[in-house]
Amino acid sequence: MFCRVRLVSRLPTCSPGTNHKLWKLGCFLPQCPKLSCRGTKMSAGQSQKAETWDKCTLLELKVPFARTEIGTFFQEQPRIGNQYLEDAFLQRYLKTHLPFQVLEKVSLDLERFGARVAAEIDSLGRECELNPPALQHYDAWGRRVDHIVTCPAWKRMKEIAAEEGLIAEAYERKYSIWSRVQQVAKLYLYAPSAGLFTCPLAMTDGAAKVIESLGISGPLAKAFGHLTSRDPKKFWTSGQWMTERKGGSDVASGTEAVAREQPDGTYCLYGFKWFTSATDSDMTLTLARIMDTQGRVEQISAEGRGVASIANMLTITRIHNVISAVAGMRRMINLAREYASKRVVFGKLIKDHPLHMQTMARLEVETRGAFLMLMEIARLLGLEETKMASEQDLHLLRLLTPVAKLYTGKQAIAVISEGLECFGGQGYMEDTGLPVALRDAQVLTIWEGTTNILSLDVLRSLTKSQGQVLDAFCSGVQGKLELASSISELESSVQLLQDALHRLGQFTQRVGSKGAVAMELAARDFAYTLARIYTGALLLEHAAQPDATSTDTYTAQRWCKQDLCPVDPEEKAGCYDDKAASMDTYLVYEGSPVLKGKL
Repeated sequence: MFCRVRLVSRLPTCSPGTNHKLWKLGCFLPQCPKLSCRGTKMSAGQSQKAETWDKCTLLELKVPFARTEIGTFFQEQPRIGNQYLEDAFLQRYLKTHLPFQVLEKVSLDLERFGARVAAEIDSLGRECELNPPALQHYDAWGRRVDHIVTCPAWKRMKEIAAEEGLIAEAYERKYSIWSRVQQVAKLYLYAPSAGLFTCPLAMTDGAAKVIESLGISGPLAKAFGHLTSRDPKKFWTSGQWMTERKGGSDVASGTEAVAREQPDGTYCLYGFKWFTSATDSDMTLTLARIMDTQGRVEQISAEGRGVASIANMLTITRIHNVISAVAGMRRMINLAREYASKRVVFGKLIKDHPLHMQTMARLEVETRGAFLMLMEIARLLGLEETKMASEQDLHLLRLLTPVAKLYTGKQAIAVISEGLECFGGQGYMEDTGLPVALRDAQVLTIWEGTTNILSLDVLRSLTKSQGQVLDAFCSGVQGKLELASSISELESSVQLLQDALHRLGQFTQRVGSKGAVAMELAARDFAYTLARIYTGALLLEHAAQPDATSTDTYTAQRWCKQDLCPVDPEEKAGCYDDKAASMDTYLVYEGSPVLKGKL
């Protein structure tokens, strides 16, 4: 037999702003004759035992429940402010490099745009994430329509892209060599709030670059005008149709689609393109083989210099990939540091826990290094597009583009993943909008060439230039160290970087005698080495500027304490030898039918 007892504390009258306690206890107690059985006869001994049991039980319950309160606590979510005004590192970079008159105009524009990102664009981007595109095959009457349905926010994003000149900035060139820096800085503020509208913008920028490289004339002039328009009613986005059934990065050999010339001089495309970028775009660039009137198929068309022309697009889209990577890191850190100033754990704010600040500082170092690499490529591209680039500049642009793309892609995944931990469980809950940052980051190591593909591309750049790109790299690094070498606080870091550069030179000499297989095995670590050394040089150069702060010095010092030349110890350990290559295969396929009986 059980009896139900409900104990409720009195509710005092409370007025706004006063502390008050709500009712505290509602529970079930086991059998209690004294409290529940009216009319039950008990002996004196039974009655005494019941009273003793009752007092002890209530005393035990009183300790935990007496302090329990139903409160009104809700954790305040992190919110973004003006991302330009909150990014001191971006502001210092622009102040260091841009001429004063350009800086004044660019800063005002970025400050205005930063406010628009926070007030309007960020919520539109979230709406795009929550309402992804859908393919409608048929209408209500059964007719085939194959219509892509996008949400109003996606359409608004296109209008904003035109209004803000997110593509036009680069081609109007009103800031001459600094126009690309202006555009990249703007996209850097925009990308994390764009709801992936950065994808059609990357394709559009790439298409405009291809048309410009081919010569803006005839029907191409019309397309170029639309792609670079600031008028939302005239602005076009461009797609990219390259990938076919075989997939992969070997675009040339994987292209089976053919183009047949029509009597009016146009072409009809025949084939199967199974993956497209920016599918709802107004135009697209594609690859196909030319079929003549006799049905003969050429290799890639010389008429448009197919793959060679597409290479210009790849340069741009890979730079956009870097923009998204660096911007994603910056946004995650900004949200995490804002949250750390609001979240109380173990009696104090997260920002007051040294271990948490150490973790975030490590993420900050990675992000600042990646940011300088991005802006360096933007600077070099600006020089190339205004025909003011030296031969060394062009070699550096060719080398650093794949290096930056592959390295920042890896950085973004690591930094954003670690950043999500700063929010605890909220970092994993979809409703917060935080996990999408990591999901979107994963594509950055795959899209526009995987890490291994780009590592091999780095080797091709060395081969095709007969080593000139590597010479340009070494000269560029040494040039950036000149000013830093005269500053005592940076002296040890400069020495570490010069040592890494020396070890890199020794490695290239040793591996050259081991054949192509050894260099292929080293390709990934070699690319990482280039990224770490050049980023270190950029950080030291930045820290050596007159307006540099103590945090700039600290960042450069922290970066240079890692292994800047990972290819050196790996090569000395025999990781690129033929035996290592064989063992790698055995290690991966041990137990698999592929190598059954061969181990």
